[in-house]
Amino acid sequence: MGSLSRKSVLMICGDYMEDYEAMVPFQVFQAFGLRVDCASPNKKSGDKCFTAVHDYMGDELYTELPGHSFILNSSFEEIKPENYDALIIPGGRFTELLSVDNNVLHIVTKFAEAGKPIAATCHSQLILVSAGIMKGKKCTAFPSLKPVIKLAGGVWLDPEPITSCFVDENIVSAVGWPAHAEYFKILFRLMGVKFASDQKKSVLFLCADYVEDYEINVPFQAMGGLGCRVEAISPNKKQGDKCVTAIHDDEGGQICSEKQGHNFIVTADWDKVRVEDYDCLVIPGGRSPEFLVMDDKVVSLVKEFSEKNKIIGAIGHGKLLLAAAGLLEGKKCASGYAMKAIVKVAGGELVESAKSLAHGKLLTATGWPAMPHFISDLGNLLGFTVTH
Repeated sequence: MGSLSRKSVLMICGDYMEDYEAMVPFQVFQAFGLRVDCASPNKKSGDKCFTAVHDYMGDELYTELPGHSFILNSSFEEIKPENYDALIIPGGRFTELLSVDNNVLHIVTKFAEAGKPIAATCHSQLILVSAGIMKGKKCTAFPSLKPVIKLAGGVWLDPEPITSCFVDENIVSAVGWPAHAEYFKILFRLMGVKFASDQKKSVLFLCADYVEDYEINVPFQAMGGLGCRVEAISPNKKQGDKCVTAIHDDEGGQICSEKQGHNFIVTADWDKVRVEDYDCLVIPGGRSPEFLVMDDKVVSLVKEFSEKNKIIGAIGHGKLLLAAAGLLEGKKCASGYAMKAIVKVAGGELVESAKSLAHGKLLTATGWPAMPHFISDLGNLLGFTVTH
């Protein structure tokens, strides 16, 4: 997507950090050419952090479910704040532990002294409070931190709507992962990263229950961060309804495990969607394509996007819908093991080395680990350029 001077971001991680608040920025920033180093006290590069899924499932307080394992790519003792352009601290319970870690507070202070962007979501504002940098700063957080921020001399801003993200000089704050699209826009601006296209783009996501957690949310938030109009539909759900997501992870079995993930909110009504209003259709994987492929009107919608020469992207098991719609014949595809037999029988050509691959206006990806490649390729197909 054009030229970009190599910017770098540091993410401070820990066990039971919020799953989305770690992986979504990690993959989105990489997609747009930034280096993201992830480190945690007392852990080395290659070690794992447990993550947690925080969402409201009908109780008075959010739940905490086990998320994906997150693999660190940097060792904490080697971190030098002067080598980075921005600092990200995800939310989650690990922030309570890190808020009394002097080495972590030293790093936060160095970023603050240099005036570099510091992004805090949900509960990670506690670390900024402990570092003594919140006096006089306007910010938001998960509402339980309101008295803490006020006691530290900060100026509390209500996170309404939940997608709100605020900036006060170098401090970027949000209530949590629902604000990621706005969060990306602000951080890109503060870091001098600019995006351009010939016109505003519109992207439609097709999902159902047990859609893969990262494969729906990461590209959805990334395209929103680019300024696209993004909408998500499900054939038997209305605007505002929820799709439950599935977390697929390598936990040592012959195939990946499945756990319940976040809820994903459908943003448009099925019967109001017109193909001509969109530039692109994205079909995430997970188990939802098994349900969608049994619905003739879903397959017809996929065919209509192709007939009208629109961009179509399919991730992981999303290629099942491409096969049913007859769109894989003669097309080169990126695919993980789970879809190889289906791609072959549908007449597609497997490219084993590709994580994400465009063949004309058809874009395929192996699965959620390929999201940085998929998002970058999708941006290219949509005509975006990135400059510094």
